[in-house]
Amino acid sequence: MSTQILVIGGKGKTGRLVTRELASRGVKAKITTRSPSRDDDVAFDWQDPRTADAAFDGVDAVYIVAPTNNSDHGTIVPPVLEVARKRGVRRFVLLSASSLEAGGPMMGQIHSYLQKEAPEWTVLRPTWFMQNFSEQQHLETIRNENAIYSATGGGRVGFIDAADIAKAAASALLAETSWNRDFILTGPEALSYADFAKKISDVIGRTIKHVNLTTAELAERYARAGLDEAYASILAKMDERISEGSEDRLSDGVFALTGRSPTAAADFAKAHKDAWAHPAHDPQLQP
Repeated sequence: MSTQILVIGGKGKTGRLVTRELASRGVKAKITTRSPSRDDDVAFDWQDPRTADAAFDGVDAVYIVAPTNNSDHGTIVPPVLEVARKRGVRRFVLLSASSLEAGGPMMGQIHSYLQKEAPEWTVLRPTWFMQNFSEQQHLETIRNENAIYSATGGGRVGFIDAADIAKAAASALLAETSWNRDFILTGPEALSYADFAKKISDVIGRTIKHVNLTTAELAERYARAGLDEAYASILAKMDERISEGSEDRLSDGVFALTGRSPTAAADFAKAHKDAWAHPAHDPQLQP
């Protein structure tokens, strides 16, 4: 197949890694952004279908990251992908989530569309990212309070490095034959939040504790941080489901797609140890 690939959200958490992984394999992808700042950026907005026709021009395969500012994916995304198909795109690789099956809410609606309409497709369903500790919601409390807050109790998760998702996505985009199926993607071990805190503690020389909250306490914490109350409640309930065992599983998805084992939490912690330095000792903040 041709290797003209479009990466939607090419500057986002997984999109930039997918772009980098493709480049390492000799493929220069086109990347989309709502606010182009470089000549090779492609203007694209899910909620402005007028941008789609030009964005998909000459494209054979696309990496799909659904809109993050609207959860009505079943209404917003398929019409845009119809434009892609009319422009000749054959292969679609969707970033979904382990908790979302075909026909479910949000990305599950896109999954269902691809299953029915796309000639070539793969759906990646990763569990929770290890980067949540090094870049996202847990970073500041680790650095400033030596703590990770959740309502997950002793529930375990097969945390995955986003770089492994990118490798899986690049492999699916470039495979000689399309998989036409979905893959659950996990790391190599199921860990509780306390277990992951211990992995971080071991490499940075400080004790990071896991503070378990009730679902209501976590929702309140999110709301105090500025999240909409309804969204805060949804996020907190996701932790509650983890406490009930919803993510306590492992898969061979990364190996099946890439031929490589996924990154272990201890190795991830070693590679990202500088992220968790106290602000006063952060080398990026030194004069």
